[in-house]
Amino acid sequence: MSSMRHSRSSGRGRRGLTVLIAVAVSTLAAAVATAAPAEAAPSKAAAVAADQPKLGDACTPADLGKRYPYIKSTQIVPTITHFKGWYVTEGTMGSQTVETSTQTVITVSVGLNASIQGSFQIEALAQVGASLGISVQASYSHTSSESKSITWDFRRPGYYALYEGTRKVTGQYGSLNCNRVSLGNGSYATKWVDGPEAGSYTTYTTLEEGAVRCEDAVPASSIMRKAQDILGCGAALARTERAPAADKASVSANAQKPAVKAAVDWPPTGNVPAGFTCDAGYYKIATQDRSLFWSAPILSLDNSITLKTASMFGNGPDQWQMCHGPQTNGNAEQILINRGTGKCLAVPQATASSEGAALVQDDCKVDDLQRFFVYRDVPGSDKIGVQNKYTGFMMGHDRNAQDQPVRQYSMGRADGSGTYVLVKA
Repeated sequence: MSSMRHSRSSGRGRRGLTVLIAVAVSTLAAAVATAAPAEAAPSKAAAVAADQPKLGDACTPADLGKRYPYIKSTQIVPTITHFKGWYVTEGTMGSQTVETSTQTVITVSVGLNASIQGSFQIEALAQVGASLGISVQASYSHTSSESKSITWDFRRPGYYALYEGTRKVTGQYGSLNCNRVSLGNGSYATKWVDGPEAGSYTTYTTLEEGAVRCEDAVPASSIMRKAQDILGCGAALARTERAPAADKASVSANAQKPAVKAAVDWPPTGNVPAGFTCDAGYYKIATQDRSLFWSAPILSLDNSITLKTASMFGNGPDQWQMCHGPQTNGNAEQILINRGTGKCLAVPQATASSEGAALVQDDCKVDDLQRFFVYRDVPGSDKIGVQNKYTGFMMGHDRNAQDQPVRQYSMGRADGSGTYVLVKA
C-alpha cells in the first residue's frame, strides 16, 4: 500500500482533538486499531477503577450525597467520516491532493448532555476507555463537518478509497447512588444501588486517514475495510468517481439535550400534580452540625437557596413541605415546597447542565427540574442526600458558612458535605 505524505483540512472544520483519556500502552492501542470488531457485541459491565464502588458494595452516610457512573455495555464500530473514490492511472501516479466529502459526523455525548462539563460525564468516558483498553475522546468534541483535503503519494495505479475514519464507541451507562436497603427481618444497611439516572453515551477513538484499493488485503474489522465497503469493492464495475451523499451531521450540541418540556403551572387551588401526596408537616434540611438550614428568600429578588441560621418565624423560609410521587428504582420523586413563599425548590433551566449551579425557588410547575430524589440512611438516622431528577446532579455546598448557596454537583461533594440532616420543623 502507499504511504501518506500529509493532509490538510479546508476551512476551520476540525475540532475537539484536545482531550484524550490515555488508558493503554501504544502497542495495545495499535493492536486494537487493527483488530477492533466491526460491530462488536455489547460487552458485559465494564471494569471500574479499584477505588470506585461497585453495585451492591456497602456505603456510609458520608456517601449519601455522592454518585458514580458505571458502564453497562460498550460497542465499537469502524466509521468513515470523510470519503472519496479516486482513479489513478499509470500516467497520474505520484502526489495528488483530493477533496473528500463528509460522510458522518460523530459528537461526543453522555446521556442528554453533550457539553461534557461535569466530572460525572468525564469519569464515565474514562471508564469506557479503561474497559476497552483504548484512548477515547472525553471532552465535548465532534469530527469535522466540512470537506477535507487529503494529499497522498500514489505509487500504483488503481481505484482508491481516500478516507478519514475512526472507531465510534457507544453503549449504556448507569449511576450508583448510596441508599438505604432492607436486608429482611427488619434490618437495614446502606449500599450502592442502581440509581434512577441511566442512558447512552457516544465517543470515538483517534482519527486516522489513508488510501486503499479493492485488491489490498486488510483486516476484516478495520477502518480500511470499511472504506473498501463504501468504495464498492467486489462489485463488477467501479465508477470513475464515487462520492456518496454525506450523511446528515449528528445532532448539534444544543440539540443533544432536549428542551425541558413546557412547564405547566399548577391549578389555582394549589393542588400538587396527580400522583403526588404531601406530608402533613414540614421539614428543615440542615448541615450535618445542624447549624445552618436550606432557606429561601422572602423579599429578595434573588431566588437562590442559601444556608442560613434557623429562622425565628414559625412559618419561616427554612421549612419545606415534601410531596412524594412516582417511583424510579424504588425511590419516590419528591417536590419540595417552601412554607414561607409557597414556591418550589428547583434547578434553573438556564444553568441545568452546569457544574456548581445554584438552586433556586420558583413558581411551582409540572417540571422535572423541580423534582428530586432523596437518599436515606438506615432507620434511626436522619441523614439524607438529595438529587435532581432532570440533571442527575447531587446537591451540596462549597463551604459551611452563612449565605453560602446550595449547589448541584455532577458526582456530589467528595468531602461528604452533600450529606444533610432532615428534621421535622
